[in-house]
Amino acid sequence: MSSIRLEQDDAGIVHLIFDKPSSKVNLLDRVFIDDYIVTINKLKDMQFTGVILRSKKSSFFAGGDIAVLSACAEQSVEDTYLLLSSLKAEMRWLETCGKPLVACINGAALGSGWELALGCHHRIALSKKVVLGLPEVTLGLMPGVGGVVKMTRLLGVEAVLPYLLKGKLFDCQEGLALGLIDQIATSNIQMMAQAKNWILSQSLPVRQCFDNKGYQLPGGDVSDPHMAVVIATAPAILKKKTQGNQPAPEAILSVMIESADVDIDTALRIETRYFIYVIRSQVAKNMMNTFWHQHNEIKAGASRPKEHALTIFSKIGVLGAGMMGAGIAYALASHGITVILKDISLEKAVFAKSYSASILANCKLSDAEKSRILQRIIPTKYPIDLIGCEMVIEAVFEDRKVKSQATTEILQAVGDDIIMASNTSTLPITSLANSSTKPENFIGLHFFSPVDKMPLVEIIKGDKTSSATLAAAYDLVLQIGKVPIVVNDSRGFFTSRVFFTYVSEGMRMLSEGIPGEIIENAAIQAGLPVGPLAILDEVSLSLIDNVRNQARIDLQAKGKTRLDNPADGVLDQLLALKRLGKSTGAGFYDYTGRGEKRLWSGLVDLFPTTDDWDINIVKERLLFVQSLEALRAYDEGVVTSCRDANIGSIMGLGFPAWTGGVLQFVDHYGTDKFKQRAEQLYEQFGPQFMPPAVLSQWKG
Repeated sequence: MSSIRLEQDDAGIVHLIFDKPSSKVNLLDRVFIDDYIVTINKLKDMQFTGVILRSKKSSFFAGGDIAVLSACAEQSVEDTYLLLSSLKAEMRWLETCGKPLVACINGAALGSGWELALGCHHRIALSKKVVLGLPEVTLGLMPGVGGVVKMTRLLGVEAVLPYLLKGKLFDCQEGLALGLIDQIATSNIQMMAQAKNWILSQSLPVRQCFDNKGYQLPGGDVSDPHMAVVIATAPAILKKKTQGNQPAPEAILSVMIESADVDIDTALRIETRYFIYVIRSQVAKNMMNTFWHQHNEIKAGASRPKEHALTIFSKIGVLGAGMMGAGIAYALASHGITVILKDISLEKAVFAKSYSASILANCKLSDAEKSRILQRIIPTKYPIDLIGCEMVIEAVFEDRKVKSQATTEILQAVGDDIIMASNTSTLPITSLANSSTKPENFIGLHFFSPVDKMPLVEIIKGDKTSSATLAAAYDLVLQIGKVPIVVNDSRGFFTSRVFFTYVSEGMRMLSEGIPGEIIENAAIQAGLPVGPLAILDEVSLSLIDNVRNQARIDLQAKGKTRLDNPADGVLDQLLALKRLGKSTGAGFYDYTGRGEKRLWSGLVDLFPTTDDWDINIVKERLLFVQSLEALRAYDEGVVTSCRDANIGSIMGLGFPAWTGGVLQFVDHYGTDKFKQRAEQLYEQFGPQFMPPAVLSQWKG
């Protein structure tokens, strides 16, 4: 059965109806490409008034099939070039045949779906929430079916930058303002009528605007003085963002500029060549694997126990009205859940509610919706007010005694049958669950700060956590639009123990005489969002010290001693000088009242610098130390899947997206080469680089 139906109405208008068999959405795959070519060749032998592209699905076209794109990365360059060129040739025939061509967009049109719409002379969209655009760059890819060339010709080089280099999506109203959407309809019936009327009103031949003689690029062509400045500065701006680690945005920018001053058919060939270069890169393979395959597995519940029915939450208690508690309350309330926000001080709980109000002030929501969200947050100081909640999330200070007291107080008021979750970043869940007579109902929910911006939630199973509790926690994380990963219990769990290797390595290198500026810049060049010294200041050195002390206590209870680490000496010296981080205005950095910061000049006196360093080795150390710790966590069964490790490291820790995550980075580097390099780093810099046993048989 064909994925495209060809029908002709009484007015002579041909309808190309996209309807992929046995699928909820239309996708560009090999079958569609073959069907499209066959359909257009049928059309060449017909008499027709115009053409309407429309969908039988609830959306217009979801984009390219990632499996097909992955196959393109493996097949020969010649085969991929021929496949894309054949599709583009038929698309080009349709838009140059002289007959009016309309896209009726009834739902999302993304990637190649939007490219099909761009191949039309007129675009009509429904007024409901229709998402449009080219998000390929977020998967390490670039548009390959005319999207870069046509969007640039329609908007101009400067205006199109966010839509191509950032993958910015837009709705029909924004599309109308940009001139990418020509009409908006309120129903399918109205949309069909508008399409028919437009086709019948056109004088022949009908052309794309960029096919008309004398067409000029919006905003000025490449020789325009203003555009010359844009074209000269854009690569530098892009390099600052990607640090040269991502080929896709660089290729997109190259196509934009190189294709702007040639005819469109030449431009499309340029685009095809760059597309093939990008799709075959290891970075594209990394990002497709993690951000598409593994991310979709998580959203589909890959780590959720299957035997339990879906839980939908309506009322949840939050203990602690600090920044984390306030952020969690907002995340819950903004997704329709009533929140009882409890603190020992009612004033603090009320103040925490104002945090949600400050976030909402910058949201594009109606005043009525903002009011409804705020009304769902109910501050209190009384434990009894949490009766009726389906879960309580504890988010008090990161101290075992404080957390235990808070948990005991609430469970005495509401009973042990409730699901109790602890928002801890390091304290083992099994020991915290001792505060409950039903540890099977106890689980860890590690949110990341700031909660309203960070997508990840690390779900931690205690030794006695039941599968029903795990399933319910997983359901909650998805219900509030976050991304769940599931890990087993241990100190630091997965994300925190990997995080500590990163900041520890930064301090260790400082103690070795590597300048702070080199450490921080190396991190940025590697693709990490913040240097290790800067992130230590953000977290606060006193909190790091508290976590370190808690770890010592735990080890002493087991008859063990914490190994000496040169990073401890660095931390101790900063603490002795009361340089506790950003919150106090002084840490590894000095902070001004204007929000500016610079590395503290006194670091050089405390830790004299040498010239014996290589910035590329510094970058390697910062990446390898995290991947090696992730491998140890995998080897120990703390994290049990590559997908949870990869997604957790990127969305929770900011590990560079181009790598595909901490474990995908091993595959990127090559397992044998990675092991060999880790052994070299171990010999040079210490035991943190010792390859774990699992690496010897690692298959990813």
